[in-house]
Amino acid sequence: MSHLPPLVSDLALILITAGIVTILFKLLKQPVVLGYIVAGFLISPHFVLFPSVADIGNISTWAEIGVIFLLFALGLEFSFKKLIDVGGTASIATLINMGSMIAIGYVIGQLMGWTQMESVFLGGMLSMSSTTIIIKAFNDMKLQKKKFANIVFGMLIVEDLAAILMMVLLSTVAGSSDIEGAGLLENVLKLVFFMMIWFVVGIYLIPTFLKKLKKHLNDETLVIIAVGLCLGMVLFADTVGFSAALGAFIMGSILAETIESKHIEHLIEPIKNLFGAVFFVSVGMMIVPSIVIEYAIPILLLTVVVLVGRVIFASLGVLASGEGLKVSIQAGFSLAQIGEFSFIIATLGMQLGVISSFIYPIIVAVSVVTTFTTPYFIKVSTPVYEALERRIPPKWEKLITGYASSNRKTVNRQNDWNVLLKKVITTVAIYFVLSLAIFFTCRELLYWPVMSYIPNLGGRIAAAIITLLLMGPFMRAIMKNNSKTEEHERLWKDSHFNKGALIALNLLRIALCVTLILMVLIPLFPRATGLLLVTSVVIAIGITFFQGFKKQTNRMEKQFLENLNDKELAEDLEGTINQQVKNDLLNKNIHLEEIEVPQNSPRIGKTLAELNFRQTTGVDIVSIIRGDLKINIPDPNEYIYPFDKLIVAGTDEELQTFMSTLEEKRLEQHTDTQYQISLTQFELEEGCSLIGKKIKDSQIREKTATMIIGIDRNDESITNISADTILEAGDILWLAGEQDKLDNFEKNINT
Repeated sequence: MSHLPPLVSDLALILITAGIVTILFKLLKQPVVLGYIVAGFLISPHFVLFPSVADIGNISTWAEIGVIFLLFALGLEFSFKKLIDVGGTASIATLINMGSMIAIGYVIGQLMGWTQMESVFLGGMLSMSSTTIIIKAFNDMKLQKKKFANIVFGMLIVEDLAAILMMVLLSTVAGSSDIEGAGLLENVLKLVFFMMIWFVVGIYLIPTFLKKLKKHLNDETLVIIAVGLCLGMVLFADTVGFSAALGAFIMGSILAETIESKHIEHLIEPIKNLFGAVFFVSVGMMIVPSIVIEYAIPILLLTVVVLVGRVIFASLGVLASGEGLKVSIQAGFSLAQIGEFSFIIATLGMQLGVISSFIYPIIVAVSVVTTFTTPYFIKVSTPVYEALERRIPPKWEKLITGYASSNRKTVNRQNDWNVLLKKVITTVAIYFVLSLAIFFTCRELLYWPVMSYIPNLGGRIAAAIITLLLMGPFMRAIMKNNSKTEEHERLWKDSHFNKGALIALNLLRIALCVTLILMVLIPLFPRATGLLLVTSVVIAIGITFFQGFKKQTNRMEKQFLENLNDKELAEDLEGTINQQVKNDLLNKNIHLEEIEVPQNSPRIGKTLAELNFRQTTGVDIVSIIRGDLKINIPDPNEYIYPFDKLIVAGTDEELQTFMSTLEEKRLEQHTDTQYQISLTQFELEEGCSLIGKKIKDSQIREKTATMIIGIDRNDESITNISADTILEAGDILWLAGEQDKLDNFEKNINT
């Protein structure tokens, strides 16, 4: 008899235990993540009443795969456009909140006698909120549509990106065993360089690839391609010196910009759930009861720091971004916990060997406590605001309303220089990085084969020509003339100073291209530096006027922008309200939301005039989406049907009242046996009034509320009956209907 590998038996133990414990936690209405952690503790070597996993090493490998898929799924939900959409409020608030908690965590670590690295990692762990716990709490408490919830979601998006950057920086700090400004700057620049390359090339190639193969992509093929791309980027990120988590996140964010993003996200979710569960179970295995007891005071101290510090600094951050006091306090109290990213950062520290093993169970214990307190903190935020509001002097009214409210009344036209410089800097940065990427690639992969095949001067010239031809379209884009844009024309006509500045800007772009050309030529022809400078200027001018490069650049830009905007264009076509309109209304504190009518809502079957939502809830029904039918500005006599999607406009409070109105009373479900459909037989004896009549003339349905589904006649069963079938004496009718109607069939048919 063969023996199963420990990996299989361990996985069986993990999943069975996790399944049972999470069901119990669902019954207790607690987050599933906590259930996984408890399950991990139960099957760890530290808990002797249950079987333990046999090979912790294998579980660590599975857990690392779990981190990869967690970050990949996070990237699929992320989208760089979302980061732009959340605006300054979330960015400012997150910067203040995270920066303060990192500093406090570092100071507390030093005060507790921890090493410098442990203190740095502690600050990182305390700075991260739990997206999973917050979303769960908001869903349970039906707060998703509240204004503060949208701000919290925006802050979580910024936190996710900041966490990725933090992991790269922490890896750098841990690798050097010191915090050096030059080393950090080098790695930040390296990160920015590779992220730009991955994002631009990924958006250019991957959506095009998926569109061309769309008719061949079923669910099976699509999930294999998505996972393959994810793991491929993980491998590439690891090769160039970054973490696997970063590679998974980047690939997820690239796929998030494709039309297939929602489909991929749906297909990946089971994989993420499986491996994510293994990761969180492995977190639970790291809990050592003796360490928790021994470090009870640090756990209590850090719990207080998270609950108090995050509330204060998150609230101050939102307040500093211009929002009112109520929204700020509600957002701050929602973020008073740490979660899954803290575990990932702790795991990174353990893998790098820069934090002690006792820190992991401490962070898990703090996370567990703050997770339990999250719903209660959200509930108490409103009473806290009301208590503060009563004590705020009238002259501080701006503190309550928020200074951003006054800025929403008008929109000023941006300065022409700002618009032009933004376009130029973005274009130059992207194409300069792409040119550098081609140069480095050619230097590593092209020079040696070419110069081996073509020796001496000819080989160097050939290598230079091939490299410059590949870089040509991108250098042409760097030197692209912006004189036809409206901003350039207005600035050129405005003053002689602007003319000089615009000429200098164009010369600077040419100088960048000359520098790129020199980077290619000097290593190949080191003895002709003076001549190379003149040659580089001539080549740069030639690239500017070469139409082939111009056409290629325009074609690449068109393809890139098409891929980048395809998803939004498709969503706009499917949607009823333009995104810009939504943003303009949001500036006036009015939300546009799509809300589905529940199938058992008591409002079903009534007209909009009867429901009078404007008077009862304050919202306006802008559109009704019913399957493929879109009814914009619906007539008051329009009826509401199950699963209608209503586009409604209103404030936070009005939308919340409207959703409660749709769901406040459920229709009773008729599960009593008297409402079930039953069958019976009825024989047509001589003298029955039905004999000789066609079924359509018998009025069986009208009089008895039953129907004939079959007839037995002369030992033959007739099932293909029609309305013109004539009933004969001796026929045995098979009748279907509710039992009480069948019992009274004979009496009703004769009335």
